[in-house]
Amino acid sequence: MVAMRGMDATMTGEDKAPRTERGRRTLRALLDAARAEFGEKGFHDSSVVSITSRAGVALGSFYTYFDSKESLFRALVKDMSGQVRDHVAPVLPGVGDQIDAEGRALAAFLLFARQHKEIYRIIDEAEFVAPDAWKAHYGTTVERILERLKAAETRGELSGPIDEAHAWAIMGMNVFLGLRYGVLGEERAVEDIAEVVNRMLRKGLG
Repeated sequence: MVAMRGMDATMTGEDKAPRTERGRRTLRALLDAARAEFGEKGFHDSSVVSITSRAGVALGSFYTYFDSKESLFRALVKDMSGQVRDHVAPVLPGVGDQIDAEGRALAAFLLFARQHKEIYRIIDEAEFVAPDAWKAHYGTTVERILERLKAAETRGELSGPIDEAHAWAIMGMNVFLGLRYGVLGEERAVEDIAEVVNRMLRKGLG
């Protein structure tokens, strides 16, 4: 589990952002409970009562941080998106070029997907429950990939011109590889999958 990273003041609204360590722990407990609850039951079959019970938080305390189940769900999507970012970011610097880095990013994401299989159900439901958060999740992911690719193009590591479509293609590939080798099965080492993808990227972009 990624702890407090990914959680920020805009998650619940500036007026409801926790200002104490105890408050941040309570918010973290609610988000973790919501992740488990929504991941197991889906949005419509989950309840605030079940989430607060799972979190060990008083029902009244819920409304200190969230206005509704919908606002909690929206915050959870943003939180999980931040967790993915924080899980992948540390592996990007290192020896090798940008294609090597994309392979490391994919391997890190596959590991995250194996540890957080519920992210697929939650993000899929977000398209209908919290479309703004759903759009932001994919949009910010693409922005990070595109920024990395353009920087590599500037360094001469990738042949240009780099287009936004390249970033969407890489993200889409990673999402479905996470589904196949993170959720549907874990029989292959993530490094093996990353190597296959790297060979394809190197011939296509390098």
